[in-house]
Amino acid sequence: RRQTNTRIDEIKLYCSMLQKIKSLAKEYKEEFIAVRHHIHAHPELSYQEFETSKFIQTKLAEMGIPYQVMATTGVVGLITGKDPSSRIIALRADMDALPIEEQNDVPYKSTNKGVMHACGHDVHTSCLLGAARILNDLKSEWEGTVKLIFQPGEEKLPGGASIMIDEGLFSVGSPDWIIAQHVHPPLQAGHVGFR
Repeated sequence: RRQTNTRIDEIKLYCSMLQKIKSLAKEYKEEFIAVRHHIHAHPELSYQEFETSKFIQTKLAEMGIPYQVMATTGVVGLITGKDPSSRIIALRADMDALPIEEQNDVPYKSTNKGVMHACGHDVHTSCLLGAARILNDLKSEWEGTVKLIFQPGEEKLPGGASIMIDEGLFSVGSPDWIIAQHVHPPLQAGHVGFR
């Protein structure tokens, strides 16, 4: 009976947290659509993500999230919940664009001639910033530490991930899990795929 009550309490806690996350996501939706549009309009090639890096640093500072710069333009933020050493999870997004001329006719079209976020890294970066805001808002309600990895140079070898690792990304606080994402336009909205 005690195990059943504990399990019921865990389910209630999960449902409560899920509702809080959904509510905050809805509240911040327009803000992070604007973030995505800004990043999309200002794409930068691999290892040239200087303005993107500054933009991410500014957003993390506004949220009160400490960060460090690695691999010249990479950014690593750190959110600590209760009992920070209990577990470490890393969330990763790439932030570089491709040498492609954008043909779309949208208000947030690339302003950098011959460079475009054609692979979705603008979405990845804005989603990670949105997740950072929500996780930071709720940090008193979860245990552990979340590393926010904004990786440069995903489109060019050697990849920015290898440089960040060589510079000590995991030398202190190696994560139990790393979760990365990639947009997949053929997948219906509201669905996710795992690999």
